[in-house]
Amino acid sequence: QVQLVESGGGLVQAGGSLRLSCAASGRTFGNYAMGWFRQAPGKEREFVASISWSGYRTYYADSVKGRFTISRDNAKNTVYLQMNSLKPEDTAVYYCAARVVVSSSQVAYDYDYWGQGTQVTVSS
Repeated sequence: QVQLVESGGGLVQAGGSLRLSCAASGRTFGNYAMGWFRQAPGKEREFVASISWSGYRTYYADSVKGRFTISRDNAKNTVYLQMNSLKPEDTAVYYCAARVVVSSSQVAYDYDYWGQGTQVTVSS
């Protein structure tokens, strides 16, 4: 069993930055691919970014490419999402997810564990 706890959400003005963190339990965090997804009110959950177990492979949704950076620290069992140049359309609940394989995925269904989410609100 893996437990994921997100933190770092909040209210920020457009153009600002936030860094989300996702702390994972379990001794085999380094074997998991990790992803970030988001869900805005009335919309389906969508892929934001993912990272392989080693951290060498990262993928981003086109909407966040160049603005967001996913990274991980396996020694700290933590994955991060640095969000810069935030826009009002980035407003959503952001979820961290873990996949019990080494390669990441852009499909929510492929992930085995999910956090409770953290709210990000970007004002215009």
